[in-house]
Amino acid sequence: MRFVPSEVLKPAIATAVGCMLFSTTILAQTLPPAPKAPHVEITREPTLEMAVDDLAIIRWTTTNPGGDDQHFGIVRYGTDPRELSHMAKSPIRLNRGHPEMIFRVRVEGLKPQMTYYYAVTSTGSDGESDGVESSVYRFTTPGRGQRIVGRPPETKPH
Repeated sequence: MRFVPSEVLKPAIATAVGCMLFSTTILAQTLPPAPKAPHVEITREPTLEMAVDDLAIIRWTTTNPGGDDQHFGIVRYGTDPRELSHMAKSPIRLNRGHPEMIFRVRVEGLKPQMTYYYAVTSTGSDGESDGVESSVYRFTTPGRGQRIVGRPPETKPH
């Protein structure tokens, strides 16, 4: 066992205790939920931010929905535009000072060189919809070892 001099140990203990007291004070100052927006809309349509053969990141922007600070971006997707039976979900923290929210959702388990159709939405931490859902869009994953970056949304199917 190694001996630690008290002049090193005492400041370390004081710092640890101070951090615990400070963090407790911050936890006690949790703000109530922000007022919910009466109407939420998509201000920047969903787009394929990046894709490799087995995953994609979908990004879109909405007006700030308000409510709880914790929200979720949701992408419903599938290989048939009439059957978006899969779902990917990513958390996002609401910034009360910003008029918009940028959602980014990671969609995993995709197959290479496959066309996927998707629609996006968002919810609060309670699972209640923010009241906005996109049209259906599509993208095609690249082949193995390839990568797509920053592609604009492809034509919506009719």
